[in-house]
Amino acid sequence: MNSTMKCKIYTWGCQMNEEDSEQMALLMQQIGCQITDDLDEAEVVLLNTCSVRKKPEDKVFSLLGWLKDWKVEHPSGVIGVCGCMAQIRSEEIFKRAPHVNFVTGTAHISELPHLVLTAQRQSGHNMAISLPVKSSEALNYLPSRVVHRPAQLRAYVPIMYGCDNFCTFCVVPLTRGRERSRSVDEVMEEVRSLAQHGTKEVTLLGQTVNSYGKRMQGEHTSFVQLLRLVSEVEGIERIRFTSPYPTDFSDELIDAIAELPKLCEWVHLPLQAGDSDLLRDMKRHYDMELFETIVGKLRSRVQGIAITTDLMIGHPGETDQQFRNTIEAVKRIRFDNAFMFAYSPRPGTKAAEREDQIPRELKQARLAELIAVQNSVTCEINKQQAGQVYELLVDGAAHKNPAQQTGLTRQSKTVNFASEHDLAGQIVRIRAISGHMWGFLGEVV
Repeated sequence: MNSTMKCKIYTWGCQMNEEDSEQMALLMQQIGCQITDDLDEAEVVLLNTCSVRKKPEDKVFSLLGWLKDWKVEHPSGVIGVCGCMAQIRSEEIFKRAPHVNFVTGTAHISELPHLVLTAQRQSGHNMAISLPVKSSEALNYLPSRVVHRPAQLRAYVPIMYGCDNFCTFCVVPLTRGRERSRSVDEVMEEVRSLAQHGTKEVTLLGQTVNSYGKRMQGEHTSFVQLLRLVSEVEGIERIRFTSPYPTDFSDELIDAIAELPKLCEWVHLPLQAGDSDLLRDMKRHYDMELFETIVGKLRSRVQGIAITTDLMIGHPGETDQQFRNTIEAVKRIRFDNAFMFAYSPRPGTKAAEREDQIPRELKQARLAELIAVQNSVTCEINKQQAGQVYELLVDGAAHKNPAQQTGLTRQSKTVNFASEHDLAGQIVRIRAISGHMWGFLGEVV
């Protein structure tokens, strides 16, 4: 490949998708391709897709429609659709966007260089390339990775892939397969390499990250054991993990968060709904009593912990009372923040087959009410915490105000502050001056 070849990558979805896109960029760089944010100068366009909700899928098809004109202007250009949506909708993608050169799912990201080079050789022949993305065998092996990465302050490290829970609304087992864990040696090699290149904070990733090791063959290593190993790596100063599943959130894990100095005081614990009957209907394997017990233990054992969550409204059959119970749970538990969304039917899932779907207008009204309640709680919590001093890992200039610098507290809250010195990459003590929906304005102590 020509060393001047440039590639633009679009990404939708969760942290796992973001990490997949980083892997895609590294793989393209291995064949001499430069990554660019400018579509006009790109000769390769890769779409890393998400299927958790309908909205990101609609955005993909919208962009593909727009890229039809780009392909006319760049007849030798390559368009590839990758990721979760590609895993389950490859035929539809080719049908609706025949100008796409190839489609490949979550299991075959490592094949990107071969796919791009093959598409280039076939330029002008309009030949579609597709790997066997729907093969269950392909979905249940551990994908190969570029372990040694360039310098970065924060980094995601996947420690497991897939999910065994098969919630009624969730497409993840269909797009990423069953649970399987990376070996301890491979995870530790990646973490040590990151530390050697200057990474100070790692986030361990998994669809059910605290299930790590459960299906591991041979000697079993638990998630807590892995956390203790990672905490021993010199140079790594902060450790996070996401997203845990409530059923596997053990007392041992709570103790580890309380005892390990490098483990941040932040837990993202997905609730989905605040009603036990609805949780059972969703095939979630916990009830409100268990969830609130975990929250209570975390707050009693870990001083100053921030707890965030996922909340979904409009699951088929959700009653007015069940929705009200979710609202009351949000007021009672007082999450620091939440990712909130309306249910959308995912093909191949149990909930999509049900006839008692909630009307779109009602879902939107319920979602608006939920967002208003949670945002109010978030603002109240942040305003109450004004005056407190936090440890901040500084990223650099604030995006919306370059005159300020920004970073994240251990509780995963944004702080913007002014300083005469460039503190990027440093850990500093910050006093929160004022609390806002997005985080804090602060000053260096």
